[in-house]
Formats: sequence, structure tokens, C-alpha cells
Amino acid sequence: MEKLRVGILGATGMVGQRFVTLLADHPWFEIAALAASPRSEGKTYEEAAGSRWKMTTDMPEKVRGMVIRNVNDVEQIASGVDMVFSAVDMSKDEIRRFEEAFAKTETPVVSNNSAHRWTEDVPMVIPEINPQHFDVIEAQKKRLGTERGFIAVKPNCSIQSYTPALAAWMEYEPYEVVASTYQAISGAGKTFADWPEMNGNVIPYIGGEEEKSEKEPLKVFGLVQDGKIIPATSPLITCQCVRVPVLNGHTASVFVKFRKKATKEELIEKLLSYQGYPQEKALPSAPKQFIQYCEDCNRPQVALDVDYERGMGVSIGRLREDTVYDWKFIGLSHNTLRGAAGGAVLCAETLVSMGYIRKK
Repeated sequence: MEKLRVGILGATGMVGQRFVTLLADHPWFEIAALAASPRSEGKTYEEAAGSRWKMTTDMPEKVRGMVIRNVNDVEQIASGVDMVFSAVDMSKDEIRRFEEAFAKTETPVVSNNSAHRWTEDVPMVIPEINPQHFDVIEAQKKRLGTERGFIAVKPNCSIQSYTPALAAWMEYEPYEVVASTYQAISGAGKTFADWPEMNGNVIPYIGGEEEKSEKEPLKVFGLVQDGKIIPATSPLITCQCVRVPVLNGHTASVFVKFRKKATKEELIEKLLSYQGYPQEKALPSAPKQFIQYCEDCNRPQVALDVDYERGMGVSIGRLREDTVYDWKFIGLSHNTLRGAAGGAVLCAETLVSMGYIRKK
């Protein structure tokens, strides 16, 4: 297939850099525009991001000399791309207006930002779990007055380490969940060089994260009805979110109550057999095995498991019966790959495969 031209909005930030590394040699997408704040306008990508490069791999050669556009030049950027990935750093109101402006130029937007996650006709998708939510795009296009422009978002990184397990176990009707997430510093766009006070430290607060962690899975588990997404009412989730001295990888400690009984063997089998649209269609970024179960009692570990399936898989371990709840387990996911840019790229691949994104 002929590659689609993509723009990266907010290309110099940490998530933008991750988009760059994932898209530089992508089989379906070609980076056609890099955009950032006005202070980076006119600089080469290397000039603007080189001293702030936060990835562990080198900056791809093909983007080093690309000249950065002003992210506010919506019409100019949109004229040269088939779609954009959004990772801009603005207020939520600004992001909502900004992403809708791109959509109204007939340019699909796949966003890593949280601003549109609760817009009723904007799909918030983990492609293995709820790709059917993309059906709501037709209603959104009517609202926006577009033929091909729309906005789709991926959920928060903090839910990726436990929501897939709940999805795999839906037939047993999980109805109450307690989750504590132990979140890497890259989730705040930081490295240890940027945030030395995190060395050997734990901070028991991440602004806004607990509400996202409790409510976003319910939208993922919801239904498309009358041109909007109606969130599920169950399971009831309560969450605490803690920042820990880890570069990449969000770990979750989770307790679950089920309405229907299941054995440990049945629960593990459901995890291992769970797959979705990305696996069926063998999409480029899809993990072959979405969820792995770690038998060793000291797994999953960030050091050993965070890069499972190129950071796009989810690791579950320590599944055992609980004295208060029915079952408890530990989950792990890569927060800037599955949880951020990688999840958005997989959403875009799903949208291409389904026919929602095509060449202009």
C-alpha cells in the first residue's frame, strides 16, 4: 500500500519523540510534518529536540533535518498530511478547540491527549477491547460537518495494566475492583536527569490520575447508542496512583470481586486466549500475544517484562485467591508504548484497516 502522510503535533515533547521513533520506519505511515510550539518554529528537529532527546534510542536520521512547523498553522499543516497524531501541551479547552480545528480541515486526528476522552461522540479505544466504538465516528462527523475529518483518542496509560485483564474476564462479571498503580516517571514526561528528586523516592499523588483510572475503563466497556458512547456502570473501580522511581512501566496491584465463580486455571486461560481486531488483522504494531501470564511469583517485573512484545503487550502475574475479595493480581504495561504513543499508532492502524483513514 502507498504510505499515508502523517503529522506529529507536539513533536518535541516526550510522547512526540516516542511517536517519531515509532513512525520513522513504519510500513504504513510516513512522517510528513513535525509541529511544535512557536519557539521551535523554523528550527530543524535536531536543533529543537536534540538537547532534550529523552529516548534511549538515537534520533532517527530521517527526521534530524526536518524543519519544525508552528503547531498553530492548522491549514498549512493539514494541507500536506493525510492524518495527524496529537501530543500537544496545552490546556484542555485549547486542545479541544485545536483538535476540532484539524478535524474540520478533513484531517483525522488520533490523540494521546485527555481533553476529548469524555466527549460523548469521540471514541476512546484500546483496539483489542472496543474497536466497535469507532462506529460513533459517523455521528461525530455529522456534528463537525466533515466527510473524513474526526477525532479518536486512546485512554490513559494508567489503566492499561489492569483493564485488559478485566476485559478478558468479563464473562465472570467483575463488579468491584480496587487498584493501586505504581507509575513510572516517563508518564510525567520526565527522565531521572530531569527529575533527580525521584531517585529513591515515592510520591503518593499524581494529579487527576485517580479519577481517570476509575472512570476511563467504564467508557472503554461502554456501548455506542444514539450517536454517543454510554459508559458502563460496572465494575465499580476505586484507585490510588503513586509515582515511583522507575523510568518506564506502570505496575498495578489489583483486587477483584466476581459475580460468577472461576478457577485460577480458567482465569489464566482467558488471559492467554484473549485477542482482538489487531491480532486478527495482524496489524503492524499489534502484539502477537496481547497478554502474557507470568508463572514465577516474582514476576512481572519492570526490569524483565516491561518490553514484552516490543512494549505493546500486557504482563499479568501473582494471580491468587484473596481473603476479602475473590482474586488479586499484579499487572504491568509499558506506559509510553502501549500506554501512550504505541497505543495511538495501533488505533491509527485499526482505523486504516477499517477504512476510516485513507489518503486525501
